[in-house]
Amino acid sequence: MYRQLILFLYQLAKYMSLDQKGNIMAEYIWIDAHGATRSKSRTLKDQKWTPETLPTWNFDGSSTGQAPGENSDVYLKPVAVFADPIRLAPNILVLAECWDHDGTPNKFNYRHECAKLMEAHAVHEPWFGLEQEFTLLDLSDRPYGWPVNGFPAPQGEYYCGVGTGKVVQRDIIEAHYKACMYAGINISGTNAEVMPAQWEFQVGPCEGIAMGDHLWVARFLLYRISEEFGAKVSLHPKPIPGDWNGAGLHSNFSTKEMRVEGGMKHIESAIKKLEGRHQEHIAVYGEDNEKRLTGRHETGAIDTFTWGVANRGASIRIPREVGVKGYGYFEDRRPASNADPYRITGIIMETVFGSVEE
Repeated sequence: MYRQLILFLYQLAKYMSLDQKGNIMAEYIWIDAHGATRSKSRTLKDQKWTPETLPTWNFDGSSTGQAPGENSDVYLKPVAVFADPIRLAPNILVLAECWDHDGTPNKFNYRHECAKLMEAHAVHEPWFGLEQEFTLLDLSDRPYGWPVNGFPAPQGEYYCGVGTGKVVQRDIIEAHYKACMYAGINISGTNAEVMPAQWEFQVGPCEGIAMGDHLWVARFLLYRISEEFGAKVSLHPKPIPGDWNGAGLHSNFSTKEMRVEGGMKHIESAIKKLEGRHQEHIAVYGEDNEKRLTGRHETGAIDTFTWGVANRGASIRIPREVGVKGYGYFEDRRPASNADPYRITGIIMETVFGSVEE
């Protein structure tokens, strides 16, 4: 067995180290109709590529839920470039927006409107930091490390845990962490979460549209790396019913006005505006979020808006340090783990500063 493994690794390394003869592999990444990443590769000349110089491409939108079969071509317009930690330099990852044949954004292209909001309100220097929770599953869709015919001990010892029996699949987490750094993603940390087999990584702070770009590519890499380890990734907000924590995408937000002395008044003003549009936010904060936002397991109730200092059971949490200093940021704890970061950051900007038309 070990001999076969060594031979496999040798053969793989041999092919991956071959000279590419002045070419690179560009992996084009996009988001489909179901909120999942898709990708395909193309060969380009080895040169310095930017979103402006990269070629527009296309794909079969009828196979991803993004176009009808009789008019299936959807265009891929590059918007961001990252180093490729899978194939290594000089190969690249290309994040692309989806556009229809008539020159309009595809129905599921949420980045386009988000970018307009970020540009319109750029004077406020919006910073975001998103905390992506997820669960690692085996091929039978059972959380890794869970007994085949039962459940692990109640949650309590797993959060930020260390050691066998407390955490599983740390190898995937470490590989993903390093891969994000190599790619140039602004990943800021990672930790084991409250439910066994549940983990979290944090991306940010990122300014404006970069938040969604970095998180989507980080998600792509999580799925891509887990593929190599034979694990599935679940972004479902309540992967296991019962007395277990759900999975969220806690969203931290601040503006330049909030980050200086006296910023608390701007934080409280923003929270008041968020309260007035609670249901509109919930509508774009992820599928099946009602299974998670029950008012238990460190969540607020889905039909109630609350906020407080250091309160993890509230819709909005102001960190204790911010409450003491009187300036900083706040955390929106409502978004589900499967929510689209463009929709989260976009509606926060729209609620706090108004729509582009205004």
